[in-house]
Amino acid sequence: MDKTLFLPLNKKEAHAKGWHELDFVLVSGDAYVDHPSFGAALIGRLLEHEGFRVGILAQPDWRQKRNFQVFGQPRLGFLVASGNIDSMVNHYTAAKKPRSTDDYSPGGQKGLRPDRAVDIYCAILKELYPDTPLIIGGIEASLRRFAHYDYWTDKLRPSILITAAADLLTYGMSERQVRYLAHGLDKNWPIGKMHDVQGCCYLSKQLPKKDDYILLPSYEEISQSKRKFAESFRIQNEEQNPFIGKTLVQPHGDRYLIQLPPAKPLSQKEMDELYRLPFTRTYHPRYEKAGGVPALAEVEFSITDHRGCFGGCTFCAINFHQGRIIQNRSEQSILAEAEIMTKQPNFKGYIHDIGGPTANFRQMACDKQQKVGACKHRQCLFPDICPNLKVDHQEYLAILRKVRKLEKVKKVFIRSGIRFDYIMADKNPTFFEEMCQYHISGQLKVAPEHVAPHTLYCMGKPQHHVFDKFVKRYHQFNQQHQQKQYLVPYFISSHPGCTLEDAVLLAEYIRDLGYNPEQVQDFIPTPGSMATAMFYTGIDPRTMEAVYVPRSAQEKAYQRALLQYRDPKNYDLVYEALIKAHRQDLIGFDSKCLIKPRRHHNFPNDKTKKTNSKPKMRR
Repeated sequence: MDKTLFLPLNKKEAHAKGWHELDFVLVSGDAYVDHPSFGAALIGRLLEHEGFRVGILAQPDWRQKRNFQVFGQPRLGFLVASGNIDSMVNHYTAAKKPRSTDDYSPGGQKGLRPDRAVDIYCAILKELYPDTPLIIGGIEASLRRFAHYDYWTDKLRPSILITAAADLLTYGMSERQVRYLAHGLDKNWPIGKMHDVQGCCYLSKQLPKKDDYILLPSYEEISQSKRKFAESFRIQNEEQNPFIGKTLVQPHGDRYLIQLPPAKPLSQKEMDELYRLPFTRTYHPRYEKAGGVPALAEVEFSITDHRGCFGGCTFCAINFHQGRIIQNRSEQSILAEAEIMTKQPNFKGYIHDIGGPTANFRQMACDKQQKVGACKHRQCLFPDICPNLKVDHQEYLAILRKVRKLEKVKKVFIRSGIRFDYIMADKNPTFFEEMCQYHISGQLKVAPEHVAPHTLYCMGKPQHHVFDKFVKRYHQFNQQHQQKQYLVPYFISSHPGCTLEDAVLLAEYIRDLGYNPEQVQDFIPTPGSMATAMFYTGIDPRTMEAVYVPRSAQEKAYQRALLQYRDPKNYDLVYEALIKAHRQDLIGFDSKCLIKPRRHHNFPNDKTKKTNSKPKMRR
């Protein structure tokens, strides 16, 4: 493909576009994929649309500073992000072991970005271009904007604005902030004076002039008191409201981290304009020899329908990044993108997804969110469904129907995840039925996450009877339409609140389900989530009550092994876990037992092939 269709990756490509000086350089830890699912492409195309000349410095080798001088000094500033994923999550598993591949790098090659990429990139840029404005953003900066717990060092770290020494931080999706800041810099406004932009954070020696702010416990205080950390996180979580949220101030030594309220949600017109930008929808040609960029495969033929999520899962940081207010695109915009896909040479007739963080959250949770945002002390779906919640799948269903009727479209799948409790709350079963009939590729992945009541509470998930009803209805619809489709439930092990007894309860459920999970997700404490605050403090910030946290590597191994108890490699761990949980009744030859005893194990039911003993159901 013609390189001039892409944003330039070097001076030669910039000159080919007739650009002999750049206004902005975007530094990204990802390879450059010119697709709206990739942050650098989305921000870069937006700035280009606004009339700015933009280059992308993709995965510069940080071990040689000259790699950051590819474009020279930009006229207005550097924009720095680690990529679509936090660099530490990108590099390490929940067991803190290095990952073997990086899907956001050419050919899946690992090691093309540093740990803590934003900090490393900024340190080099500050040394080379000390007078050039430096703005950080993206998921790594967004979720680390306050002092935060860092799982990989098991310590609290200060705001990333401190460690990166950047001039300004944009959090959330950032289009609105970046557009304003770009035009401000173009008008010669000093970066140090643009401290009135919602969705931004900055450092100051002085408190805000307006007294309408909340002073959080300082970095030093929360480093000494986990209870203070939990209190601080609760306030941060409650104030992520673009309409009525207050400015938050967190002292760091002799400086103040100041977070202005989140940026206002984008209108449907603004969302449509973003996704109408001239993306090539593929990776830059320089990656062809390496086999491309693996992360593209998952989204190449997927359509972003909306942003935001009002689900409220505690292990998810969406509230801290995209927010709880749904921002969607028009039907016309989605159909236009689907039409573009059908004209691509490698389109095989399958649109892999139309969705967002949660596929079936197409609209705002309730009308009041348009004016005052999401409730401070109430979740939409947890612990019970709010009576004001609008439960309606008809608009989303209408879009799916129209897309699947397009010429060359054989099938439209839903893969970005659904909330089964929201589906069950819909009195009109049409969407559920048509989803089963037309939009599943043999198996539907859903996330009940657990079965133990207290663990589900700590997760912010509905109680398990809701999922059981969903499963029953799912099978009814599939039988009705004579379809052999499976349900693949996702579970999380070692989540805060989950005791060893709870893990055994989940293993029993998996046994009764006849399901053998190939993959199990260990809980990873990532910055910005409620569950991470629970993990670090042992306190639930919602109630300020103590919560059990499985911390040791041994207990995490027990909980993970229990979910895959059929795997012979896990036998010893499962055996030890059952003994520790006083559940020897699950070691034997009965059909309800998880494992059989070995000859050297001395159990009463060891000598018989069957036993009438029943497992003791706890919780």
